[in-house]
Amino acid sequence: MSTPLYRLKAEFFKTLGHPVRIRVLELLSERDHAVSEMRHEVGVEAAHLSQQLAVLRRAGLVTARREGSAVHYTLADPGVAELLRVARTILTGVLAGQAELLADLWSGNDGPDDGGPGRPETS
Repeated sequence: MSTPLYRLKAEFFKTLGHPVRIRVLELLSERDHAVSEMRHEVGVEAAHLSQQLAVLRRAGLVTARREGSAVHYTLADPGVAELLRVARTILTGVLAGQAELLADLWSGNDGPDDGGPGRPETS
């Protein structure tokens, strides 16, 4: 019996569920990077970056190639970059909606009897 698609998707998104992995994928969406370049951009210890790169390699999201003593990484599929762009668009909309809600709350537009956050109710 094969694994249901929804479970495979959940595992895929679980792989993306780490800030270092997301940052690495964002960098690789721009261009290929050597590990040493990524370490400075991501700001983590080499061992931690190596662990996260291994997770991404096992998931088939990145590929590595050796050039001399340096190891360069690239996205395995350009769809990963597109997924990150879509996620940014969705988050932008969500955050804009939250900012609008917060502005409404602070301006007192959250109900007829409520004076807004930190303000006494009026009768």
